[in-house]
Amino acid sequence: MLDHKNLIETQIADSIAVKQQLLPVLMPDIQKTGEILVQSLNNSGILYFCGNGGSSCDASHIAAELVVRYKSGNERKAIPALALNSDQAVLTACSNDYGYEYIFKRQIEAFGKPNDVFVGLTTSGNSQNIILAHEAAKEIGMKTVLLLGGDGGKLKGLADSEIIVPSKTTARIQESHILIGHILCSIIEKELFGLS
Repeated sequence: MLDHKNLIETQIADSIAVKQQLLPVLMPDIQKTGEILVQSLNNSGILYFCGNGGSSCDASHIAAELVVRYKSGNERKAIPALALNSDQAVLTACSNDYGYEYIFKRQIEAFGKPNDVFVGLTTSGNSQNIILAHEAAKEIGMKTVLLLGGDGGKLKGLADSEIIVPSKTTARIQESHILIGHILCSIIEKELFGLS
């Protein structure tokens, strides 16, 4: 039988250590982000999420929690949230015709309105398709939120709100991003519907 006890313990301990830093370091950023999302939704806005790879899955996950429901038993109206990485035809057509870096920008140009919020997830802060989509959102007058990691990369300092996970390990950043996404879902459900 394979013995991976040390590997398992190390990974769990590393994940806990990163998450323990979120409370003292990132609470104001998470609260500010929650306020931006709630304000948009109260003004009939739509939340647009996107990311690459694992962050793409996290973007879809968070959007689904809002459209369907975050907590079992919390019956409420659907919340308008979309994951821009979900339409295969748009992604492949845009990649083929213009280039992969434009896949989210084109969608923001097509659908984004000033009351909406762009939410980009990138562990490095350097994903060109997130950078271009962020720029397009700002041009439209949308509020922008970025979930980043490490030193924040090229996107640091550019959004209305940024949550930068203090880790250089992609897996630890993504684990924290999904936790933060769940917290934001809780804030939205509480503020819009009084649910805990």
